[in-house]
Amino acid sequence: MKKKEVIRTLKFVIVSASAGIIELAVFTLMNEFTGLKYWPCYLTALVASVVWCFTINRRYTFQSTKNVPRAMAMVFAFYLVFTPASTILGNYLAETLHWNEYLVTALNMALNLSLEYLYDTFVVYRNEMDNNDIAAKKKAKEGKAEHTA
Repeated sequence: MKKKEVIRTLKFVIVSASAGIIELAVFTLMNEFTGLKYWPCYLTALVASVVWCFTINRRYTFQSTKNVPRAMAMVFAFYLVFTPASTILGNYLAETLHWNEYLVTALNMALNLSLEYLYDTFVVYRNEMDNNDIAAKKKAKEGKAEHTA
């Protein structure tokens, strides 16, 4: 794997970890203080983390100028499948099989990280990475370094 892709993967993991902190915080607040069942707590927490993750990853991880509404629609399509599947499975594990809600949420988060990275890389931002102002500055800086070497 190219160094650039390893760095991109690490950025995605770091951003996803920060989104995970947001998701766990929202989930914990709702789970501990609202008396709601698993699924509304999970769903609200997931939405909060997705908005954060999309915003940061588009700008800094994939460095893309892709049309925001189009990219967002593509990510929304991913979550049209992932959200019901993970919510139903999570609710089944937590409510029917009585698995720990936090374990179920952590498993869903790990699955989300893996699947969304692949989806974003090969579907959403395919052929449209590294073309925003951050990437342009980095390329210009690398070009200057090559000319002075």
